[in-house]
Amino acid sequence: MKRIAICTGGGDCPGLNATIRSVVKSARGTHGWQVFGVIESINGLLSMPPRCRELGLQDVTSILTLGGTIISTSNTGSPFSDAERTQQSIKVLKDNFRNLGLDALIVVGGEGTQSIAALLGEAGVPIIGIPKTIDRDLPGSDETIGFHTAVDVAADAAVRLQTTAESHDRIMILEVMGRHTGYIALHAGLAGAANVILIPEIPFSYDAVIKKIMERKALGRCFSLIVVAEGAYEQGHSPAYQVSVEGRELLGGISSSLSTRLYEATGIQTRVTVLGHTQRGGSPSVYDRNIATAFGCRAVELIKAKRYGRMVVMQQGEIRDIELSSAAEGKFAYVDINNNPYLKSAEAIGTCLGRNLNFSTEDN
Repeated sequence: MKRIAICTGGGDCPGLNATIRSVVKSARGTHGWQVFGVIESINGLLSMPPRCRELGLQDVTSILTLGGTIISTSNTGSPFSDAERTQQSIKVLKDNFRNLGLDALIVVGGEGTQSIAALLGEAGVPIIGIPKTIDRDLPGSDETIGFHTAVDVAADAAVRLQTTAESHDRIMILEVMGRHTGYIALHAGLAGAANVILIPEIPFSYDAVIKKIMERKALGRCFSLIVVAEGAYEQGHSPAYQVSVEGRELLGGISSSLSTRLYEATGIQTRVTVLGHTQRGGSPSVYDRNIATAFGCRAVELIKAKRYGRMVVMQQGEIRDIELSSAAEGKFAYVDINNNPYLKSAEAIGTCLGRNLNFSTEDN
């Protein structure tokens, strides 16, 4: 009987519990394996004694739609963060792995977490990766757990802001997450009928944004909705950062300067909504529940076949797996500004993307 473990790393997102449920039901219910949940990501295996709990079928009852993660998560604590202590940390982790009698570890996480997983795999830990991130910026997979729910939340907020913008003849600015990529802003902005969508992949021109707003005003539409990614920035400048209470620099704050500049240029009242961690919480969408279930089952299949060092992915509508190392090279999967069909659709219907284009503008 195999004994496997699962951990969730990085920021939380909707669909983590659905993934845990899938692994437990597939591994324990179908194959009769024991499954352990590692508490607080990799940190649980770096502790002495290790922090983990056995997960039975009863433990995953009714968690398919539950947000967050029942085994908690962390975006700190990499055994590779301190070069002087790396070997000792790996030894502790391997000793815990051996003492627990584990055959494999499933790591659910984004780019940072999968980079750690790849290094652990190179160090000899039998490991499988499952991609999750609301930003959808992990190379190698067309989909990641949590993305669609975050888009649904952001799109709903955009629709709500549209009505209040029209009621008061204001410019409403919605800042969404995404780190250095614009997937959430693009998809939510398009679904929420935004008049302007600003993403990091296209450094924006204030002239283009102001032109769009004034064109709408000339048509009698004195309100506009702008969806901006937290990593978006003006041409010739750098992304905006804010300092957290812990002293860490975090992306965000572009909406504040955008609001000031647009009010000064147009005279139209502006209001800012920073959606923040709302995008990470709550029940996962139907799509995220399903993809989490499929990813979890595929991870168990890979363990059964002893195909370690792999990451489950979605490519061209199919569940596949790739080398974990190729998906964890410290790179981001950016929005393709030349061939992305959603970008093309946005500009085709007159949505401003912050760049000057020559086309006939209609209301959108």
